[in-house]
Amino acid sequence: MTNTKSELRAKALAARDALSEKKRIAAAAKLAERGLPFKLLPGSIVSGYSPIRSEIDPMPLLKKLTEEGARLALPCVTARGQSLVFRLFHPNDRLMLGPLGIPEPSPAAAEVIPDIMLTPLAAFDRLGHRIGYGAGHYDHTFAHLRKTKQIVGIGLAFAAQEIKAVPALAHDVALDYVLTESDVFDFRSSEVAHSVRG
Repeated sequence: MTNTKSELRAKALAARDALSEKKRIAAAAKLAERGLPFKLLPGSIVSGYSPIRSEIDPMPLLKKLTEEGARLALPCVTARGQSLVFRLFHPNDRLMLGPLGIPEPSPAAAEVIPDIMLTPLAAFDRLGHRIGYGAGHYDHTFAHLRKTKQIVGIGLAFAAQEIKAVPALAHDVALDYVLTESDVFDFRSSEVAHSVRG
């Protein structure tokens, strides 16, 4: 690979940062309108995230999923190299700033293990590999939690964040799906992912 992860990350984030506010809002609405690419079982716990920087906002999608019977959770950062902890939340809840300055549920909120994890990312490829921000929070979390439960990993991104290939390492965990405003990438059904336009 000629490009390192940090170079690929910087390029993808620059493409994401360049999107207008209008495009961001429209993309988040499109994700919500389309919903998940499979039927949600009532009572499923779906973890989202509090968007930071220029991440696609999962809140419109999360609100739709509550209408479909989902229980929602948000990640709480413990320490670098540690698994994230998930706490139940409702879209109307007041959040508090966690150690990295990211809004999180109160420590009093019930701790849960999600069935479906919606994850932010810097870049992704068509094999389901993602580049995060380098701390490894989601890789550690998937590896840790999947020892006890099958968790569906879904990356949320703008189409502009797709790159040709992520230089994945052995500990990097591939996603099951990536949803963008224009595509649904399903990485579970074949060696090479196919996309469904819409």
